[in-house]
Amino acid sequence: MSTRPLLAADTAMGAVTLNVADLDGMTAYYRDGVGLTVLEQAGPVVTLGRADRAVVVLAHTPELRHASPHQAGLFHTAILFDTEAALAAAVNSVARRRPGSFTGSADHLVSKAFYFDDPEGNGVELYWDRDRTQWSWTHGQVEMGTVLLDPDAYLREHLDERGLAGEPVGDARVGHVHLSVGDVATARDFYATRLGFDVTMTLGDQAVFVSAGGYHHHMAMNVWRSRGAGPRQQTLGLGRVDIEVPTADDVAELVDRMQHHRVPVRDDGRTVSVEDPWANAVRITATQGR
Repeated sequence: MSTRPLLAADTAMGAVTLNVADLDGMTAYYRDGVGLTVLEQAGPVVTLGRADRAVVVLAHTPELRHASPHQAGLFHTAILFDTEAALAAAVNSVARRRPGSFTGSADHLVSKAFYFDDPEGNGVELYWDRDRTQWSWTHGQVEMGTVLLDPDAYLREHLDERGLAGEPVGDARVGHVHLSVGDVATARDFYATRLGFDVTMTLGDQAVFVSAGGYHHHMAMNVWRSRGAGPRQQTLGLGRVDIEVPTADDVAELVDRMQHHRVPVRDDGRTVSVEDPWANAVRITATQGR
């Protein structure tokens, strides 16, 4: 087993794959609402993103049923924008085109975030990060909170002419992914001890936040609506979470670690796929190839 137990500091999140019933409707939401670009359409699969970086992959699977609201799976996909003007443009676009999909907003101290549900009920967070020099850490835990954030005041302050015109602004990528799980202790064991993330914050037995390289969180797992949930059946909603590591050596070390912990691994020579204890699929890819 590798002597370096943690994921590389520049580990990042890749695209989130969603199983969808209405491919056209979901494509329109992420393209016309969120402001992503269709990067590729291959039969029943549409990939959307910005600047050639995939953010959301929509897989048309109309034969699947919607998941139970208390099942493990996706809590939200969090799309990170590089500027407040870019975030404001996306928030304004979704609010105009899908006004009923807004579910809330908050200043989390490390970030400012706006929350929506897509047309098939998948949670979506649109957010912007404060500079890391403004984050506060205590005993290895990052300080995150939930402070009132007025969406109308935010748009008045940050929406520029391009955003008002409905143009996509700036860069966007998956910043983090938040999952619903059955229990926090098991999630922490899998995502920290086995997969290799650092724990950055815990909320008792309600939620755990993990990251690589000192980010506030690349992933979070909570039981707010799914406590006690068992392994998922294949449903609409979350299809796969992608994680990107820098090199093939990073992938090899992860495989060693997983095998040490007796976690089944599928390795096709380019990517490694695992399932967490709730059958959420996770794929790890080296950005420099294998």
